[in-house]
Amino acid sequence: MGFNPDYSFSVHFIYFKYSDNRNDPTMNSWLSGNLIWSYILLALSIVILVAFAIYEMVTDFRVAKKGAMALALIGGVVLISYLLASDKMPTFLGVNKFIDDGTLTASVMKWIDTGLIATYIVLGTSIVSIIYASVSRFLK
Repeated sequence: MGFNPDYSFSVHFIYFKYSDNRNDPTMNSWLSGNLIWSYILLALSIVILVAFAIYEMVTDFRVAKKGAMALALIGGVVLISYLLASDKMPTFLGVNKFIDDGTLTASVMKWIDTGLIATYIVLGTSIVSIIYASVSRFLK
């Protein structure tokens, strides 16, 4: 038998789940250590992902060209969405709490609206492309 990380995870999970003392400094240090480790792993995976993408773009020009076109298309959708977006504050029950504490500002509303409009544009484009593909296949 060798070391199985599943057992280690299970032991940690049971300890954290059933520990009655939430102010235990040992538990807090373990949580802090695990969070730091997860941040390190996240940063490492992002670095590897970006490095691999750059390597692929440098080694194959066609991939780089397609990637640049896709990035430009996404940028265009975001730009159109931003230009169409409104920064008007919503009016619903309870919104004044978020406006008063500064959580909801005109800038935040502009970006929320941008995200919604971009989603609608992508959804509409997807539906139109599916319909076009079906009709063109049917007519052939």
